[in-house]
Amino acid sequence: MATKNSPRVGKLSSSVRSSMLAGSKSSCGGSPKDLFYEAAAICKAPPKPKRKRSDRTPTPTTRGEQHAMGNWALPSALLLLLLLSTVPDRGRKLHANAEDSGDSDDLVDLPKVEDKLGAVPHGLSTDSEVAKREAESISRRTLRSNAEKFEFQAEVSRLMDIIINSLYSNKDIFLRELISNASDALDKIRFLSLTDKEVLGEGDNTKLDILMKLDKEKKILSIRDRGIGMTKEDLIKNLGTIAKSGTSGVIIGTAFVEKMQTGGDLNLIGQFGVGFYSVYLVADYVEVISKHNDDKQYVWESKADGSFAISEDTWNEPLGRGTEIRLHLRDEAKEYLEEDKLKELVKKYSEFINFPIYLWASKEVDVEVPSDEEESTDEEETSETSPSEEEETEEDASEKKPKTKTVKETTYDWEVLNDMKAVWLRNPKEVSEEEYTKFYHSLAKDFGDEKPLAWSHFTAEGDVEFKALLFVPPKAPHDLYESYYNTHKSNLKLYVRRVFISDEFDELLPKYLNFLKGLVDSDTLPLNVSREMLQQHSSLKTIKKKLIRKALDMIRRIADEDPDEFHNKDKKEKESEENEKKGQYTKFWNEFGKSIKLGIIEDAQNRNRLAKLLRFESTKSDGKLASLDEYISRMKPGQKDIFYITGTSKEQLEKSPFLERLTKKNYEVIFFTDPVDEYLMQYLMDYEDKKFQNVSKEGLKLGKDSKLKDLKESFKELTNWWKDALSSENVDSVKISNRLDNTPCVVVTSKYGWSANMEKIMQSQTLSDATKQAYMRGKRVLEINPRHPIIKELRDRVAQDSKDESVKQTARLIYQTALMESGFILNDPKDFASSIYKSVQQSLDISPDAAVEEEDEVEEAEAEEKESTAKAEPEDADESSAKDEL
Repeated sequence: MATKNSPRVGKLSSSVRSSMLAGSKSSCGGSPKDLFYEAAAICKAPPKPKRKRSDRTPTPTTRGEQHAMGNWALPSALLLLLLLSTVPDRGRKLHANAEDSGDSDDLVDLPKVEDKLGAVPHGLSTDSEVAKREAESISRRTLRSNAEKFEFQAEVSRLMDIIINSLYSNKDIFLRELISNASDALDKIRFLSLTDKEVLGEGDNTKLDILMKLDKEKKILSIRDRGIGMTKEDLIKNLGTIAKSGTSGVIIGTAFVEKMQTGGDLNLIGQFGVGFYSVYLVADYVEVISKHNDDKQYVWESKADGSFAISEDTWNEPLGRGTEIRLHLRDEAKEYLEEDKLKELVKKYSEFINFPIYLWASKEVDVEVPSDEEESTDEEETSETSPSEEEETEEDASEKKPKTKTVKETTYDWEVLNDMKAVWLRNPKEVSEEEYTKFYHSLAKDFGDEKPLAWSHFTAEGDVEFKALLFVPPKAPHDLYESYYNTHKSNLKLYVRRVFISDEFDELLPKYLNFLKGLVDSDTLPLNVSREMLQQHSSLKTIKKKLIRKALDMIRRIADEDPDEFHNKDKKEKESEENEKKGQYTKFWNEFGKSIKLGIIEDAQNRNRLAKLLRFESTKSDGKLASLDEYISRMKPGQKDIFYITGTSKEQLEKSPFLERLTKKNYEVIFFTDPVDEYLMQYLMDYEDKKFQNVSKEGLKLGKDSKLKDLKESFKELTNWWKDALSSENVDSVKISNRLDNTPCVVVTSKYGWSANMEKIMQSQTLSDATKQAYMRGKRVLEINPRHPIIKELRDRVAQDSKDESVKQTARLIYQTALMESGFILNDPKDFASSIYKSVQQSLDISPDAAVEEEDEVEEAEAEEKESTAKAEPEDADESSAKDEL
């Protein structure tokens, strides 16, 4: 039956149908408010008054009631229209920034319209949750459009390009880096809580743990910690730039980029302080949500496109405090959405992290549910039963319970993944070598294949009680000696009652042992104090003393086999293990030998113990490293001094004239080729009552020479004359030498002056003091070989005519040659070259007055003119060809 309002209702229905077909067109082209007014213009009928509760008797439908029913359709239709108009198109996605909204590179899918309507009975309910989610989506889109955009620092962009385009197969490292960063953040907030309990907050915020959660549908892996969190400024600084290390100004991230570009190992990324960026090995879009106690909650997000955006977070669940990282994984990284994979990686890399790591994991449990099987009924008995039997039957029926069955049901709960007790708190006898190795990798963030060279796990008792675990790394850090005197950060972590305090104490170990990794856990030190106060605590000196002793014993064990173990092994096993030990110490020396030398210079108290760890090559070591004890065992009878020589290379020193007589008499000479050796020997004066003697300095004693006195008398005239002739060359004296065999003469320095090698080192210093150099250079001594024919002939020439200029010139040339052969730098190379040319002229019988033929100036001018003409011709030809083309 038609009414006046029927067309209007029909028109509204078609409008609703068109809006359903158009989807997001209404939300993009017109606002929900516009659609509402459009519908209101069509349907102006007043709403039907409420029916009374008692009026429920059905009556025949009249024309007026049909009109009222039409009015009931209006609110429902309007409600559906409003709901549909606020739902974005199923293909529409959320953009990070307003200026990016036109890009096809979208970020996050929103739920489909059908999905939301399917959750509502008949698709007509108002569903407050849907409305809430839609409001959040609109709010989030608005806030993201207002997000601040930043460009990555150049070094970060280079680093991310390397990572994103890397073919590196071990992508697992991203998880260990994120867990390591989370652990550091938890360490910081726990340290702050020692002096201010309020920083932890209340409730779940007091739980210091790491949480991981998977969303397989959206391909999102989330890692959350309740650590110190980051302010907006921290997000920009920590995730957009590469910070400088310490006061040295060395940009460690840049060093990593350069190392990678030369074929470095991406596995070392954590050692360079840029481990966060490894997330782009597996993710193409990353969100970092962080809340610091001193700031609001912010979201950092980036698609690794050279920029990142930061906005205030009002749509995510409040963190309270801490950081949550959401990785939107690539298709090829879906394996990291598997629980077993994450469990495997945590066990491999992060088993010994000091905070519990939880995974929102699934597990199957047995559940009792009602049985669906119908209960079988007994056949009806036709026979009559007695009253007593009827009573028993009724009692049995009352005692019967409903039948159930057991089924498997999947539930989710937090599962702890690292339940291992801290290694340093366990008995060393109960810890396996594999566990020590895994703990070292976790502690040092060194996840290579090599195990540490040695470790020392001990407990100290007495006035100061503490537990310690020290490791010798297999390789030296890339910048170990570059900032040796500037850095204040050690590789030793300090714990007090299992609470991490700091890794910036240089009071626990001296600088020369800063290559050691490890930790110290003390129950004696006070807990609620600042780092500055703790540095002045008297117990630290005791701890330091014991740590040094244990560290040096550990290094000694690498070099020397333990006597008790060695005694219980057969000969072949002894030899093989001895060779292995020597190989291990050779590796240690090549990596950290300079540190032992610096220790001898700096640590007078332990100088003798460190000297036992010295290694070097010598004239009798056959290319292998030798110790001072081995040298002493090979000393000749009556030899009182330990002979050594310094220089730039072993090959150069083997040809040195200073070794001629020593090697002929079978004396062993140590080769020191490291620049630091010159400083070392200024502090290491003796060893086991044996003095050190530099064979390039005066004072060398090789036993008594009965002919020496006669030789001095025979060459007295020559030595006196030669000293006067070299008065301008800073020569203190000319003496008969006891160290030469085939060389005419050498130049040696005074006992406490600089050697030739030391002079070169000091002259190469940028800020060297010329006045100090002149003072420390000392006097030079020319030692001559009285058995050499050149020296004998020169003696005879001087005896014949001491004023002969040619003899003086020859003597000067011999001295300059000896100066160079002894390792010194000539003061006047031009004068030396002129002397050489004159000698060549004499050997070629060329007159000293012979002049250099001068070039004819006329011919030279003509040649220059021809050359310029030849150059101009091609240019003219080019101009003419260009004109022809035009």
